[in-house]
Amino acid sequence: MSFTLKIKDKVEEREINGELTIKDLLDDLDLSSETMVAKKNGEIVIEEESIEDGDAIEFIQIIYGG
Repeated sequence: MSFTLKIKDKVEEREINGELTIKDLLDDLDLSSETMVAKKNGEIVIEEESIEDGDAIEFIQIIYGG
């Protein structure tokens, strides 16, 4: 089973081994949910959302300013 991961301009296919959530993926990539928004198949999702075979996951960086 696999899913598509997109971060910025980088797109890759990744394998799913067992249960995987958005939080697990963020941790694996050493990214913080405080600086990233996750989308699953085009819809914004929370960290507890499960990733399933064929899903398209995209992380969008939140830009802070002042």
